[in-house]
Parts: sequence; C-alpha cells; structure tokens
Amino acid sequence: MSTLTLVRHGQATAFAKNSDRLTTLGEQQANKLGEAWALQNVSFNRILCGTLQRQRHTAEIACSYLAQCPALEYSSAFNEYDDAGVTTTLADAVPELQALRDIYLEHRQSEDRNKYFQQFFESAMGVWMAGQVQPGGVETATAFFERVETGLRKIMADAIGNQRIALFTSGGVIGRTVQWATAAPPATALELNWRVRNCSVTEFLFSNGRISLDLFNATCHLPPDMISYR
Repeated sequence: MSTLTLVRHGQATAFAKNSDRLTTLGEQQANKLGEAWALQNVSFNRILCGTLQRQRHTAEIACSYLAQCPALEYSSAFNEYDDAGVTTTLADAVPELQALRDIYLEHRQSEDRNKYFQQFFESAMGVWMAGQVQPGGVETATAFFERVETGLRKIMADAIGNQRIALFTSGGVIGRTVQWATAAPPATALELNWRVRNCSVTEFLFSNGRISLDLFNATCHLPPDMISYR
C-alpha cells in the first residue's frame, strides 16, 4: 500500500498585490515541517508540486531538510482554483457579490479586513460552486474538480509497489481530494477548504485504484503561535 502526503503551502501574502509569495511566517512554517521530517528520517520516492510560487517555495524549503530528495516534479493539475477570477470576473457578473466586495474594500486597511474578505469570498465561492454563473476565462468548479481528480488518478496509476509520495499544493486541492476519497457531497470540498491550515499535512493510503483518508490537517510540527489559515 502506498502513502500520498499532501502539504498545503505556507502562509502567503494574501492581501498583497502579488499574493503568490510566502510571508516570513510561511517560510518559517516550511522550515518547521522540514525539521520535523529530518528528525523522523522521513523519505519519499516521489515529490510533486503545483506550479504556483507559494507551492514551489514551500516544497523547496521543506525538502531541503531531507537526507535524500528526489527531483521535484511540477504539475499544474495541483494548482489552486482560480481565486483571482472568482473575486474579479465572476464577482463583476453578480451585483450581490459586487456589494460585498465594496464593503470589504472599504475595510481593507482595518483590523477586521479578514472578516469582511471572508464574507465576500465565501459568498463568491458559493456562486462559483453552484455553477449558474460561468463567465468566460474563469475555470469552473466542475473543471477544477475534474483537473484535480485526473491528476490524483495519474499519481495512483503510476505508483510502483509500495511508495511514499509527497504533494505540495493548496487548500482547495486538499479539500477536493478529501471529498473525493471519502465520497462526500461536492459542497464538502469547499467546507474543508476553509479549515485547511497553512503547511498542514494530510495523508492518504492507496492501492489498486482505491484511496482512503488516513490523516487530515495535521500541524503537530508547528508551535501554536505559527498556526495560520491564510
């Protein structure tokens, strides 16, 4: 039986102009994961990663602690959903979302900005999941789900014998993978996405085309003051 370890990237610069970079905390989280792996003598037969900068940087930092590290393999199949498209193009097409976005923008410099952003973002993602509004240029929820599942099935099909495989990705991909592996309703993927912590570890066991969840959202390698969700 093989093991697939999914790691969410470290904290990124969510509210910056370039949101695809790790913060100082995000780099520290990746270092802590690498240190924990080194202490446990963890090794992997394959290490895969999405192509986003925050995913790649997390993988590079954590894997630098491994005694033997296979070359990183990059695949856009494990990139996050099109959050920028959801909060811009999709939101532009729905008046209610425009209003929520305006409220968030009014509070963007306040201490409560995360609360207002989450209200807007959850509403926008709900519209995206429903699929009733599908503006051109924005990857649909259906396409995202299919992309992730196709990538996962390829990993499983390519596994030879009992392998230990790591995949550095994002919260949406992890939520979708848990939802798929547990045969939960599609909405569960989004609900889980909100709970996935930065640099957390989620593990699955798979064999003969079957996959099961073994560990979800673990952060035992992080001290309490380094836990973050965005």
